[in-house]
Parts: sequence; C-alpha cells; structure tokens
Amino acid sequence: MAVAVMCLLPNAGSFGMTVSMALIFGLFALMLLDTSINMAMQPFKMLVGDMVNEQQKAKAYSIQSFLCNAGSVMGFLFPFIFAAVGLSNVAPEGVVPDTVIWSFYIGALILILCVIYTTLKVKEWPPKEYAEYNGVADQSASSGSWITLLKNAPSMFWKVGLVQFFCWAGMLYMWTYVVDAVSETVWGTIDPATDAYQTAANWTGVLYAIQSVGSVVWAAMLPRFKNAKLAYAVSLLLGGLGFILIPNMPGQYLQIVPFLLIGCGWAAMLAMPFTFVTNALQGYGHMGAYLGLFNGTICVPQIVAALLGGTILTLVGGHQSTMMFVAGASFLIGALCVVRLKD
Repeated sequence: MAVAVMCLLPNAGSFGMTVSMALIFGLFALMLLDTSINMAMQPFKMLVGDMVNEQQKAKAYSIQSFLCNAGSVMGFLFPFIFAAVGLSNVAPEGVVPDTVIWSFYIGALILILCVIYTTLKVKEWPPKEYAEYNGVADQSASSGSWITLLKNAPSMFWKVGLVQFFCWAGMLYMWTYVVDAVSETVWGTIDPATDAYQTAANWTGVLYAIQSVGSVVWAAMLPRFKNAKLAYAVSLLLGGLGFILIPNMPGQYLQIVPFLLIGCGWAAMLAMPFTFVTNALQGYGHMGAYLGLFNGTICVPQIVAALLGGTILTLVGGHQSTMMFVAGASFLIGALCVVRLKD
C-alpha cells in the first residue's frame, strides 16, 4: 500500500523529508534561542550578586523581575500593535503571519541593544577589589570542576533548588495543559478543530499578558516585605491558589483572577531564589559558575515533569484541567519547602 501511494505521489518522499528537516531546524532554532536568552540573562544575575549588598539584593532582584515581566507584557502586545497599524495577522497554511515575524525582529533588536548597553555601562569588580569588599581571600586564580563546586556548595543552594524543582515543574504543566484547561472550563471543548477552542487559545494568550501584568505589580510589592522568606512563601501560595482556581472559574473574564495570582508566584520565582543563593554564596568565589549550575534547577525540573506528565495525566483522570490542580499542589509544596530556608 505504501509503495502504491509513493508511486501515485512521486513527490511524497521529498515532501516528508522537507517537513522533517523543517521540524529539525525549528527545534534547533528553539534550542539556540533558549540557550542564548539564558546566556544573556545569567551574567546580569551574577552582577547583582557581586555588586549589591545583602540588604538590597531582594530589592535589586525584584527590580530585575519587574523589568523582565514588563518586557513580557510588551512582547505579548507586539502582535496586537502591529495588527492595529496594518500588518497582516493571517497567513496561508505553513506561513508565519507578518505580525509574528516583526514581533520576533523587534524583540531580537531590543535584546541585542540591551545587552550592548549593559556590557558598555556596567563594570565588573576586579577580583582583588571584590575580595577586599567582601572580606574574603582573592580567589581569582583558583579553579575547580563543576563537581567540586557542587560538593562545596552551601546548603542554601540545595534547599532553594528543592523549592525551584516543584515551582518549575508546576509551570511546565501550566504551559503544557492550560489552553485545554481554559477551553474545557469556559468553552466546554478540547477539540482543536472547533472555533471555540481557537477562541480559548487566543484568550489564553491574553491571559498570559495579564499574568505578566500581575508579575510587574507584585514585583514592585516584594521589597516591601521585611522578611524575604515570608515574601517568597506568600507569593508561591498565591500562585498555587491561582492554578487551583483555573478549573473553577467558568467565566471568560473570571479567568483573569487566577492568572493575576499566578503572576505573583512567577514574580517571586524570578527574584527570590537568586536573593537567597547569592547571599549564601558571598565569599565562596565562582559566583558566575555557581549561578550557571543553579540554572540546572530550572531545566532539570522541567525535564522530569515532561517525562512524568503523561503518567500523571492518566492518574488524575485524563482531563487537562485536572493538571492545574497538580501544578497548584507543586507550588504549595514549594511554599512549604521555603520554611526550611534560613536568611
């Protein structure tokens, strides 16, 4: 049968190969994009750890979180803005709309300009000056493998890593299942071929922007907490509550409430872990290497969650919306793990 089809469609083989190559290229480009963004952001986090004193680190990382989420809001709005000024928001099958293309172009330009500006304007401390300021030995000539660094890492590194594990696992389940969850809860369908599902998908994009707005507002509130651990735990509790509310909000506009709450948890995830870890690493040296290793507490949980996602979905009844309860439970466990942290 397959041979007959290939004879009738002489170009089928080349078509399939073209599709496969396109998918491979797309995956490679996505990996390159994700790697590049991480490599661009981590040095900025390291500079805060090196150059801001312990009393102001929570505020500094909250400002970073504020700016990151403000950028997210703009990123979500770009396609709507470009559509409003006349760019095409539709395209033939297999072609990306102009609004999306120009959103990526403008986003890339902003990223490049911001990196160049920061590189030119922010100066790293020389190792000797850093050692004098922090009252430690000059470790500029020291070296060590990543295994050695992990062995010598302070306990705070691992305790915050445990919090990160549950939080990032929860976020992965949201990103994977939330469109179906919103569509099932509000529009009563999970069939991608229906207009209702497409409406739900478009509305979920708006909800992501609302989540970013919530993160911007909450990031400005975090420095007002006198206790950093309390700020971290409360934020994760609010985020967990947001996930749990998604399947319980049948109205389209009611979904705004849980996404604002999720934004509170997201703001803390971008700011608080680095506050605790960089304070604990003060005087250890290798700040950049340690923060690079700490980035594994973002990637590894998502890999584990992705591998277990199908099994968990089956265990909770196969409904996408129930995965929001799993995500909420992950955040609540993360909030409990915050109790083990000590300033």
